[in-house]
Amino acid sequence: MRYVFVVLAVTLGSLVVLSGQSAPFEIDEITIAQLHAAFGKGRLTCRSLVEAYLQRIAAHDRRGAALNAIVRVNPEALNVADDLDRRYTQSGMVGAMHCVPTLVKDNFETRDMPTTAGSLSLQGMTTGKDSFVVRRLRDAGAVMIAKSNMAEFAFSPVETVSSILPGYTRNPYDTMRVTAGSSGGSAAATAANLTLIALATDTGNSIRGPAAHQALVGLRSTMGMVSRAGIVPLNLASDIAGAVTRTVADTAAVLQVIAGHDPDDPATAASLLHQPVNYTSALATDGLKGARLGVLHEAYDMATLDDEVKALFARTVGELRNLGAEVIDPAGIEDFDAIRRAQSGTCNQFKHDLNNYLAGLGGKAPQSTLEDIIKSRQFHPSIQVRLETAQASSDVPGESAGCRSRDEFRKTLRAAVIKSMTDRKLDALIYPTWSNPPRPIGDLNTPAGDNSQLFAPSTGFPAITVPMGFTRGNTLPAGLQFLGRPWDERTLIRLAYAYEQGTHHRRAPALSP
Repeated sequence: MRYVFVVLAVTLGSLVVLSGQSAPFEIDEITIAQLHAAFGKGRLTCRSLVEAYLQRIAAHDRRGAALNAIVRVNPEALNVADDLDRRYTQSGMVGAMHCVPTLVKDNFETRDMPTTAGSLSLQGMTTGKDSFVVRRLRDAGAVMIAKSNMAEFAFSPVETVSSILPGYTRNPYDTMRVTAGSSGGSAAATAANLTLIALATDTGNSIRGPAAHQALVGLRSTMGMVSRAGIVPLNLASDIAGAVTRTVADTAAVLQVIAGHDPDDPATAASLLHQPVNYTSALATDGLKGARLGVLHEAYDMATLDDEVKALFARTVGELRNLGAEVIDPAGIEDFDAIRRAQSGTCNQFKHDLNNYLAGLGGKAPQSTLEDIIKSRQFHPSIQVRLETAQASSDVPGESAGCRSRDEFRKTLRAAVIKSMTDRKLDALIYPTWSNPPRPIGDLNTPAGDNSQLFAPSTGFPAITVPMGFTRGNTLPAGLQFLGRPWDERTLIRLAYAYEQGTHHRRAPALSP
């Protein structure tokens, strides 16, 4: 049955009210499935939904909670929504992402908004095309409503500050605290219900860290599963594209759309051997029954581990056991210290990757090289040393001694992780996503606590974080991370979904307009 909408839509805060409807539609904490069910019942239009999110942005980004998460709103968003409404009346939903309001991290190219990677040096850069991920989502019916703030050039894993948007992005659970980085704008806005989902990237931490700090779900997929084409690079040996969401089911739905081979990203050639996979079929509430999980102390157990996070993780291990999992503690990596000591030198490939990316734009960027960016002086002072260090580097992936040593270390670590999991017959390794709560903005002394930089990025294996509760008087979010085997996202989704549904630790922040 198709619905023809000839209605008056009124948005009141987080409510969408259609004339002729007996009850308003509440957008706070909605999922993709709930959204599509509401369309099927004729409870809202795409325009009314997008208007509601734009009003949420207006109420809470610059005013109200003043999250400072949004760089720019898409001027075409309502036109896209109108077109989706027309298409819906003719033939139903366009695809799996029909009218899903989507926030885009500012390093993803979009044909209808500039892409700056958070830097004034790239202000106004319009390439005239969508990145692979954005195109996949648009084709499935998503609406790109805005661009989100990010740590400039995705450098910082611990805070979100850039030169394109003055000030820090703020954590909606405590606006005096950081969001982590670099996808902090995407995470803050998703947690505060300024969007349904948000695109993000993860080089060392930047999907999972902000997700943990904002009580969200964040998946770093296997290297090569999702294309990075059309995304400003930080380090192509580690860069991953993905999303932050409020539920595991939405993460699975997004992965279903964006995963796959892209000739413009050679790394995705490996995905041809592992596609297609039905990720949403892994959503089983009993998915932890019989699972074997190993506690990876090497990822988090250090002198700066926060006592409350430690206690929360211990409670989480009990929850996992109560939900049917067998937890092996510890489940260490054999010769781990020796493996780390064997790596020598460094591999700073930012200049190499960025210069190649800018050259490929054919003059569409305001700057042509990293050297031009440094000379422009149009960047946040906090990243000057990072830029200049990268410019001084002559590292070439696969050629420089430091890069070859890094690659050998990663090969050895991959084998050691697989051996540990195989010997113990583990489905996944587990650890707190961060060892410490979100720091106050501007605090450079309190331990940051990021546990995401080493294992998943260095192995290329998938990892997912899911809310495991709150610290500091039940106010600051913390995340549980599952690390799995390569190309085994279905298992991680199954485990994370069962834990999420068995505990329901996610809750929305309390915001005042």
